[in-house]
Parts: sequence; C-alpha cells; structure tokens
Amino acid sequence: MKGDNSVWKQVVAYLREMMIPRNQSKKQIARNMGLTLLMLGGASFLCVVLNIIASGDDAVPMIFVLAVLLTARLTDGYFYSLLATIISVIAVNYVFTYPYFEFNFTITGYPLTFLTMFAVSVTVGMLTNQVKRQGRIEAEAEKEKMKANLLRSVSHDLRTPLTSIIGSSSAVLENYDALSDEIKKDLIGHVREDAQWLVRLVENILSITRIKEGAVRIKKSEEAAEEIAAEAVAKFRKRFDTIPVHVRVPDELMMVPMDAMLIEQVIVNMMENVVLHAEGATKMTLSIGISDGMAEFSVTDDGRGIAEDMLPRLFREPFTHAGNRSGDERRSMGIGLSACMSVIVAHGGDMRAENLPEGGARVSFALPLREEKTDGSKR
Repeated sequence: MKGDNSVWKQVVAYLREMMIPRNQSKKQIARNMGLTLLMLGGASFLCVVLNIIASGDDAVPMIFVLAVLLTARLTDGYFYSLLATIISVIAVNYVFTYPYFEFNFTITGYPLTFLTMFAVSVTVGMLTNQVKRQGRIEAEAEKEKMKANLLRSVSHDLRTPLTSIIGSSSAVLENYDALSDEIKKDLIGHVREDAQWLVRLVENILSITRIKEGAVRIKKSEEAAEEIAAEAVAKFRKRFDTIPVHVRVPDELMMVPMDAMLIEQVIVNMMENVVLHAEGATKMTLSIGISDGMAEFSVTDDGRGIAEDMLPRLFREPFTHAGNRSGDERRSMGIGLSACMSVIVAHGGDMRAENLPEGGARVSFALPLREEKTDGSKR
C-alpha cells in the first residue's frame, strides 16, 4: 500500500507540475494569465464583429478553438489552456449561440465542440511543454559543451605563463649565489610580467564565460585602435618570433568604443591562430581601417588557407591543429574563435573569415565607431 501511495503521489506531483510549473514566478503567472485573457478577449471581440457583419454564429466555435490553441502555445503548463477551454465552452454556449445569454445544452454538436476544444488544449499543451523542455535541455547541454570547449581551448594559454614563471623562479632559487643582481632582477621581472599576463588571461576567460552566459555587459571606453594593436603585437612577439608581423594603420587617429583588454586578447588570438594553424604561412599582416562605417581589424596570412568545410563552423566550435598530434600535444585555438565571436557580438560587431584569391586567409572583425545609448541613439 505504501508503494501504491508513493506512485500515486508521484503521479499527482507530475500532473501538478504539468498544470502550473512550480518554478514559475508571480510575474510569469501574471504574464500567462494576461495572455490567456488576451486570447479569449480577442476571440470574443472577433465573434462580436463577425456576428454584426454576417449575422451568424457558425464560425464562433472554431474561433474559440483557435484561441485555446494559441493560449496553449504561448503559456507554460496545462492550467491556462484548460481554463481557456472551460471559458470558451461557456462563452460559446451562453454568449454567442442562440438563444443568447442563456444556457442550452441541447444544442446540436455542443458535446463535440467541448470534446474538440478539450482535446486540442491537452494535445497542444503536451506538445508545447515537450518542445520547451527539450529546448531547455538542449540549451543546458550547449552551455556545458561551451564551458568544456573553453576550458580545453585555454589550457595551452594558461600553461605557457605558468611554465615561464616556474622556470624563472627555479633559476633564481637554484642558482641564487651564482647569479648577479642584474640577472636576478631580470628573471624576477619576467616572473612579474608573466604573472600579470596570467592574471589578465584569467580575467579574460572569466569575462568571456560570463558573456557566453549573458551575465555581464561590456564596459566600453574610447580607445585608440592603433595603441590596442601595438599592445597586442607586443604580447604576440613576446611569445612567438617565428612569423613576422606587418602592421597597417590609418594616418589619422581612430578612436573606437571597446573593452580594451578583451579586444586585445581577440587580436592576439587571431595572430596566434596563424602560427598554430596556417600551414605554410611565412608572414602575416594586421590591418586597421574603416569599412561601411565600422572599425575593421583584420589578420591576413600567406598560408594555404582555411579548409572549405571548416569555414561555416569556424566561429561555432574550437578545433585543433591539423598536424599529426594527439592528446595534450595538440594545439588548441587559445580562447577559441567561437569565444572571440562572443566578445565581438557583445560589442555590437561581427566577425568573419575568408580565403583570399591570391592564397592565404583573412580573419577579421568589425566594431561600431559609435556607442549606442540605452534609447537606441548613437553618440
């Protein structure tokens, strides 16, 4: 008996959850009730208009069936569609069917109308609830996948400054008496620089993760695009010196609203991707300019280009170096172009990649030159 009671309680709890999900806030309940009343009010108004124009009530049941269907589609849980069904059946019988403002349960087809509305509300409610649940599950799975990809893609970036810090500090500790003060200061200075780099990198990762989850807004300030590019190139050259970087900037100073740290990291990541993934590349060019009223930043290389099948999903998922590597030796794409895209989109811009006719590839992003105010205007 206890087992039967437990099953019955689970069934009741499930049905109650299906009727009105318990996690609904007062605001959501008010919204759902408002939508229900709006659908029924709209159906009533349409029936009144049709009755005046056509002097008939043949279409009334179907109009209220449509109202029930829309209520089930737009609200959460079965309660609102069932409520709409009951009100609709009463309205059809009492208000919009002759004799008006009187109940008449002997009307031909009335039981069928009730059953039809009831079946529609339950069926659509079940389908809608299932679709919404599946959507929530897919969204959670996508979020978890994004987090896993982000952690995997930044492992190399985190390991690099840590390795440098350990190497420099070990050199000082193990050879303290043999090293001159100047060399000690130099090594300790490297430790500080790498530690600062690590702090900035971690802050960027946290910011990007929060951007992906929609939990933070970008804090923009007017920055000189040339200075951001120079800082990015300096950081890149500190880590890589195998491929020369040519920088092209406009003659006039270009001020762009941005989060300097995040945009700098995006540029560094774009250049690092050339080293790690652009097969056959011997040089790259970082260009800054204005295109279609937007500030455009692009990194061009002379390698073999990007595989055509990779272009459509380049900004949707991290990928690894095409060489014969496996496990931890496979080079990730830093914070990942998918994360870079999130940063650029959060700035109100766009990011794209293309293969060049003369060979090589270009990855670029564009940022608005003016920041939009909260009222939608620009400044």
